[in-house]
Amino acid sequence: MNSSALDFAIKYGFLVLLGGLALFFSLYASGFASPRSAVFVLQSVAITGILALGVTCTLVVGGFDLSIGSVATSALMLSAYTMVILEQSAFVAVALCLLMGALVGLVNGLLIVKMRVPDLLATLGMMFLLIGLQRIPTQGNSIATGMSLEDGSVAEGTFSAAFLWLGRHRFDLFLDRLVPVPVVVFLLIAVLIWLFLGYTRHGRLMYAIGSNERAAELVGTNVHRYKVVAYMISGMLASVGGILLAARLGRGDIASGNNLLLDSVAAALIGFAVLGAARPNAFGTAAGALFVGILLQGLTMMNAPYYMQDFVKGAVLVAALVFTFYLSSRRGGRRTA
Repeated sequence: MNSSALDFAIKYGFLVLLGGLALFFSLYASGFASPRSAVFVLQSVAITGILALGVTCTLVVGGFDLSIGSVATSALMLSAYTMVILEQSAFVAVALCLLMGALVGLVNGLLIVKMRVPDLLATLGMMFLLIGLQRIPTQGNSIATGMSLEDGSVAEGTFSAAFLWLGRHRFDLFLDRLVPVPVVVFLLIAVLIWLFLGYTRHGRLMYAIGSNERAAELVGTNVHRYKVVAYMISGMLASVGGILLAARLGRGDIASGNNLLLDSVAAALIGFAVLGAARPNAFGTAAGALFVGILLQGLTMMNAPYYMQDFVKGAVLVAALVFTFYLSSRRGGRRTA
């Protein structure tokens, strides 16, 4: 492969694959090429994409957050517990969830920068802690209006209409009730994270920390503070995902967040391959989440067996990593020579 073809493959190969995939499903999956199908794809990846953007922030500083899935599920259960059992308002529930996410991120960050616990181990421990903690108040049961409590009484609280609006309302756009709120939230957060990481001094310093932590420290960057902030952003975005999921479901389903961790990590890692970035970036992460969504939606509409989906996601992830590391190393080798 000559140099120009290799550069094209590295920079645009993933986007060409994404376009080819959309074209293939448009031709062979009936109903795929429609506005509502496109919005359904975006809706299916909105929550995963929000979590993946949080993972991206920790990857930028050279870290990794394995606790995002459990933080999202904890936010889901906390919001349900606050409204159904404590009978508080939607505002209180959202505020508590965001505070919980920030606190979890703060603890993760302090464990990593102060206690010198490796990123994977610190966030893995936090993941197991949260999985256990979120089950204690309800003895492992999901939360819904009218459920029986431990003392024999019945929970009388309900999900407020304002809270359910977050997960179920749809805005009109060419068609009535087309775009769900979670899709709008996902796109807004993606743009904000993209601008923050790519076009602010703080974002560039975070990339510098991820590239060479020691060098960044020698030029006066407060490495510890930026790492803690990255984990707090990750925790808060995971909480936002949990809030939107609870608002969509209208109940505290304790098993609903089981796949969030793997799907969001896959989206963030696939993002490395977009435009040949070979590093974490918000645009790539959003494109990676969209890629997974298109793939799964197309397979579903072609009646592919559900158990094939994880295999296909794994194959896509491996292909993206090949794009990122193998082809980039060949380009680097050519330039060195």
